[in-house]
Amino acid sequence: MKPLIDQFMRHLSIERNLSPHTIAAYGHDLAQFYDFLQRSFNAPPDVERLKRLDAHLFRRYLAKRHERNRRTSVGRKLAAIRTFLRYLVREGILLTSAADALSTPRAEKYLPRVLSVDEVFRLLDQSPQRDSLLFLRDKAAYEVLYSCGLRVAELTALNLSSLDLHQGLVRVVGKGSKERTVPVGSAAIAALQAYLAARKPLDAEAPLLLNARGGRLTPRSVQRLMKKYLLLAGLPTDASPHALRHSFATHLLDGGADLRAIQELLGHASLSTTQKYTQVSLSHLTQVYDAAHPRSRKK
Repeated sequence: MKPLIDQFMRHLSIERNLSPHTIAAYGHDLAQFYDFLQRSFNAPPDVERLKRLDAHLFRRYLAKRHERNRRTSVGRKLAAIRTFLRYLVREGILLTSAADALSTPRAEKYLPRVLSVDEVFRLLDQSPQRDSLLFLRDKAAYEVLYSCGLRVAELTALNLSSLDLHQGLVRVVGKGSKERTVPVGSAAIAALQAYLAARKPLDAEAPLLLNARGGRLTPRSVQRLMKKYLLLAGLPTDASPHALRHSFATHLLDGGADLRAIQELLGHASLSTTQKYTQVSLSHLTQVYDAAHPRSRKK
C-alpha cells in the first residue's frame, strides 16, 4: 500500500497542483490509516487486503479517531481516504471504494475568533521600545495581514516583486495556486515602506519578510511572535494571526462591504465559506442590542 500512497502523493503534487501544506495533511492522514490497517490485519496492508475493506472496518477506524480528534478533523481524514481510494478505482487498482458508503461527520458550528476594531488598533499602533529592524518587519507583517486579509502562509510566501506600493496592490498566490490581487491600505503601505527603507536592497524575487538570519520568515514565527505583541498590548493571547484575517472580513462586513467582494478579497472558492462572517457580525449586533436597548438590558 505504501507505494500506492507515494504514487497518489505525486498525483496530488503534479496533476492536481495542491499546496505543500495540503499534500502534507493528506500524507499524515493516510499514514494514520495505514497504521490502523496494519494493526487490524496483523500484516502490512496490500492491494488484496484493500479489496476486502468494508464499512464496518471504516466505522471502527472513525470511532478510534473520534476518541482523539474533533469532528472537523475526522471529516478531513475521511475525505483524504475517500480521495485516495477513488484514485485507486480510477487507476483500475480497485473496483469500488467502500468509503463512499460512509457519511461525513457533521462539523461543529463555531464562530471564528475576531478582534474588535479597538483591539486591532491597540495591537498595531504599538511603538517600538527601540529602533529595531525586526520590529519594523513585524509591524509590516501584521499591518498587511489585517489590511489585506491574507492567510499567514500567503503572507510569508510574498516576494518583493509581489508588491506594487505605487498602485497600493499586492499579488497573492492562495490555495490551489490561485492568484488574486488585493488592495493594500495606507497604514500597511507606510509600515512596508518603513521596513523596506531600513533593509538592505535585495533582488525583486527576494522574500518580502526576512528572519534574523536573512532567510524567509516562516508562518510558525509569525504565529509565535503574535503572542508577544498581544501581551505587550495588554490583550488576551488566545488570538492567532489568522484572527486578523477574520477581523478583516468581519470589519468590512460591519462597514457595509458586499459579501461577494469580501469573498474575492479572501480568495474563497465558495460563498458559503465567506457567509460564516455574517454570523459573527449578527452576533456582535445582538450583543450591542442587548447592552443598549432599554427593554433588552438584563437587570
